[in-house]
Amino acid sequence: MQPAAADPHAEIREEVRKLCARFPGEYWRELDARRGYPTEFVNALTEAGYLGALIPEEFGGAGLGLSAASAILETVHAEGCNGAACHAQMYIMGTILKHGSPEQKQRYLPGIAEGSLRLQAFGVTEPTSGTDTTALRTTAVRQGDKYIVNGQKIWTSRAEHSDLMLLLARTTPKDQVAKKTEGLSTFIVDMRAALGNGLTIRPIRTMMNHNSCEVFFDNMEVPDENLIGVEGKGFRNILDGMNAERLLIASESIGDAKWFTQKSVAYSKERVLFGRPIGQNQGVQFPIAKAYAQMRAAEALVQKGLEKFEAGLPCGEEANTGKMLAADAAWAAAEACVQTHGGFGFAEEYDVERKFRETRLYQVAPISTNLILSYIGEHVLGMPRSY
Repeated sequence: MQPAAADPHAEIREEVRKLCARFPGEYWRELDARRGYPTEFVNALTEAGYLGALIPEEFGGAGLGLSAASAILETVHAEGCNGAACHAQMYIMGTILKHGSPEQKQRYLPGIAEGSLRLQAFGVTEPTSGTDTTALRTTAVRQGDKYIVNGQKIWTSRAEHSDLMLLLARTTPKDQVAKKTEGLSTFIVDMRAALGNGLTIRPIRTMMNHNSCEVFFDNMEVPDENLIGVEGKGFRNILDGMNAERLLIASESIGDAKWFTQKSVAYSKERVLFGRPIGQNQGVQFPIAKAYAQMRAAEALVQKGLEKFEAGLPCGEEANTGKMLAADAAWAAAEACVQTHGGFGFAEEYDVERKFRETRLYQVAPISTNLILSYIGEHVLGMPRSY
C-alpha cells in the first residue's frame, strides 16, 4: 500500500474513514434488504463537504482536484460503504464547470455545494441504443423560449433522489447532420418542476441496491436558459466528463479490491481447519495475493491518469485501461474473498455477498469491458475501427 506520508490526500482519507465508521455493515444490509437509498450517508458526505469537492471555492465548494475526489470514493469503498449513491455528483460536475454559463453556475453550484440541491441523475443511456450514444432517440425541439422533450432513458440511477438531471437529447435529426456526434445537446433539468409535468420515473429492481430507474419524457418543457453550452455540441460536453467518470469508478473498484483483500486476509488467519489457519495453505494464499497484485497495478495506472487529467493532458488510455484493470482486480479479489470464506461468503452478516454483487457491476458500467478493449485497439494501438 502507498505509505501515508507519500499520499497528499492522507488527511482526507482518514476523515472519510471516520465518517464511514458511523455507517457499518448493518446499515448497508438493512438498506439492501428493502432497496433503500442511503439518505443519512449521503447527507453526512454532503455536510462534510466531500460531495462539493470539485466545486470552486467561489461557489461554496472545496475547489479540489479529481485526485481528491478519487481518494474520497476509493476510501468509501475500502471501508465497506458504497459511493454509487452519490458519485455522479462528482463526475457530472465537469460538464457544468467547463461548459455552463456564469448564470447557470451561480444558480446551481452554491446549492449543490451546501446540499440544498442534488445533482445525481445522468440521462444518457436508452433502451434501444445502450452505449451507442449517438443513436439515442430522445428529442428536444425548440419552441420559443423553451424546449419540448420526448423520449425515454434507462439506467438513470438515483433519479428518485435527485433534484437536477443532466440530460442529453437530440436537437437536430440525425439525418440532418454531417457527423452523427453533432446535433446532440445537454440540458439541466429541474426534476422537481418536471415530475408529473411530462416527467415520469419508474424504479428498476436489480441484483444490487443501485437505485436505478427508467425515466419517460412526454412533452416535458425545459427553459432554453437550461441549455448547457452551444446547441448541437452536447456530445462533446459529456465526452469531457467521461475520463473523469472512468477514473472515479476505477477508484471505487480499487477500494472494493482493498476491502475484499482485507476481509480475505483477516478470515484466512482466523479460520482454523485441520489444525492450522487456512491462510497457511497456498491454495488460499495465492488467489488473494494475485488479486492484490492486480489491484496495485491498476492503482498505479489510475494514479497516472489522475495526474495527467489534473495537468490538462490527454488521459484516455489511462482512464479506460485503468477502469478495466481496476474492475478486473476488484472482481478477482471478490472471487478470492468468497472462496476464502466458503459458505460464510454467502451469509449476509459477513457483507461479502453484498459487496460481491455491487462490484460485479463495474465489468459492465459505466462502459463495458468490450468497448474499452475496442477503444484500446483503435485509439491506442491504431487498429481498424471495429464498430
